[in-house]
Amino acid sequence: MKRVVTALFLVPVAVYSALFAPWWILFAVIAIVALLAFREYAAITESFAPLGYVAGILILITPQHETILVIILSTLAAMCLMLFGNDRARVSSLVLGIIYIFGSWKTGILLHDGFPQPAALGISAGPHWLMFGLMVNWIGDTGAFYVGRKFGRHKLAPSISPGKSWEGAAASVVTGVAFGMIYLPLTIKGTSLLVAGLLALVADAAGQVGDLAESAIKRGAGVKDSGNLLPGHGGLLDRVDSTMFALPVLYALLTIRK
Repeated sequence: MKRVVTALFLVPVAVYSALFAPWWILFAVIAIVALLAFREYAAITESFAPLGYVAGILILITPQHETILVIILSTLAAMCLMLFGNDRARVSSLVLGIIYIFGSWKTGILLHDGFPQPAALGISAGPHWLMFGLMVNWIGDTGAFYVGRKFGRHKLAPSISPGKSWEGAAASVVTGVAFGMIYLPLTIKGTSLLVAGLLALVADAAGQVGDLAESAIKRGAGVKDSGNLLPGHGGLLDRVDSTMFALPVLYALLTIRK
């Protein structure tokens, strides 16, 4: 029940922010989500969070062609922490977290802004691509949760995430692809069922890898959840881990396809 209540709150916020909100509201929502996710990540990995916050916001607000410079400077600044007693593992975790979290959400902004052709609801295609990137894994995760809980028999990665099953993974793919094949052709003109299905398949698969990657980080730190911010889900990072793999992969595919 807690999962449903949380979803009933989060989904309208995501729909409004991605599709209808002014740009500054979208940016504010993404920045808040990224900062809260990084806060949980920094607590798990014992990274120096203040530098991550500053570098992350700079990544989000910097124009696309200058983002790599911000990442390089952030990496150099993180390396300087070793002069003040931070060990290499924590510094490496800090750099990884900055790129992993803020870099991923940067591609969400690029998805929203980078595809100006007209689409459904009187808005451009970019917001619909972002909406798709957000929802495909959330819907897939929901299918995986309920099917896996009822029918899961074969463990997907027992040493990393014992609760995940191959049956749940298959349900995630089926529900994610079904969503993509319905949503994309209806909202973005010229998107065939085949292309929609393939994009959904790749995005869902990337999201499942992202879920396992975050589980590996938590297992290495000896924690079950990244936090307790979202009732029924755990931490915010637990909720968006799949999205942070799906968005960059989707953006890369669409950029290649242009």
